[in-house]
Amino acid sequence: MDNITKEQYEFALNRIEELLPLVTDETPTNDKYAIELTLMSDIVEAYEKKYYPIGKPSVAELIEYSLEEKKMSQKQLATEIGISPSRINDYISGRAEPTLKIARLLCRALNITPAAMMQF
Repeated sequence: MDNITKEQYEFALNRIEELLPLVTDETPTNDKYAIELTLMSDIVEAYEKKYYPIGKPSVAELIEYSLEEKKMSQKQLATEIGISPSRINDYISGRAEPTLKIARLLCRALNITPAAMMQF
């Protein structure tokens, strides 16, 4: 995947946005949308490793930065997405990683692009 063009990269980013609502934690790994999501994510990852080699923030940092940017508390975020504040703290501290379902909710609540969240 060394010869990925910018156009292919941008297509993959857009396709990830379209596929995320179609793939849940319960979607079988052999589902056509799950397979396509994995392939699109691989394209994005390969392109970004080559052209954007700067270290990316972790999921924890993405959540923390987004909370600061929105001037939102962990408790407010937890209430908005329907989980406990301690679970948000687990994500920020790195003790836990969000499931695909929770990651999707975090993306919506915090205006994080799914592609940024999917990099982990």
